[in-house]
Amino acid sequence: MNKPASKQIEVQIMGQSYLLACPVGGESALLDAVERVDTAMCRIRDAGKMKARDRIAVLASLNLAFELSQKESQHFEQPVFGHTESGALTEPSQTLGSADNDPAAQARMDELIRRLDQTLGSDGQLL
Repeated sequence: MNKPASKQIEVQIMGQSYLLACPVGGESALLDAVERVDTAMCRIRDAGKMKARDRIAVLASLNLAFELSQKESQHFEQPVFGHTESGALTEPSQTLGSADNDPAAQARMDELIRRLDQTLGSDGQLL
């Protein structure tokens, strides 16, 4: 059985080098993903709330997965039209809002982070 052609690419995430396998032709997509992960991890580190690289990685992964699930759910939702005080219809984007401005979504994220911290415990090990 033939394996698809792949190559190795060295990348930097939070100042550490990683050697990743990448399918030929997928370099651009992989580098975009690396940039998103690096940005998410550096943002958490720079906020000063966490020092452990593994916890930062887990939180960044949760944040990125949450953003992706929000985009997927919005993609599959029917357009929602609202009304302004004058009775005019509003666009769906004005009605749906973003997860950043949603207190319920923020509360769910805070609860996930609290549960993650509790699960990881003091040793920072998932298993």
